[in-house]
Amino acid sequence: MGKRSAGLLLYRRTGDAVEVLIAHPGGPIWARRDTAAWSIPKGAPLDSETDLAAARREFAEETGHDAPDGDAIDLGEVRMRSGKTVHAWAYEGDLDPGSLHSLEVEVEWPPRTGQTVVVPEIDRVLWARPAEARRRLNPAQAEFVDRLLADLARR
Repeated sequence: MGKRSAGLLLYRRTGDAVEVLIAHPGGPIWARRDTAAWSIPKGAPLDSETDLAAARREFAEETGHDAPDGDAIDLGEVRMRSGKTVHAWAYEGDLDPGSLHSLEVEVEWPPRTGQTVVVPEIDRVLWARPAEARRRLNPAQAEFVDRLLADLARR
């Protein structure tokens, strides 16, 4: 079985518009990348947890904020170019991007040197309207925005 991740797409309504919260990965590899580099907060489930529980835990670890309570919208799965499968859920909520507090990870930098640096897993988040989110998100994950909008239109 290939690698799996579970993630959460936070959304809010601003008048008639919808905005989604997207996350930029931390570290020197991603420092100057923008288009197609952003993601939803996500990560691998632990052996003892469901994908939804993993999505909620990862959101808290990567943003420093608990996932909202309430009904989740199941956005299904997408397959990344790497072969990883990502399952996502959407929750309505709000979060001040300035209050981001991501956990830190150790990465090898520069590559193949054996030297390491500690970086935040995500270095910033922003609220984006759908067109901007699609441009900035990893192409496979951009599908989650379309699925969210379709679900909200049906309600």
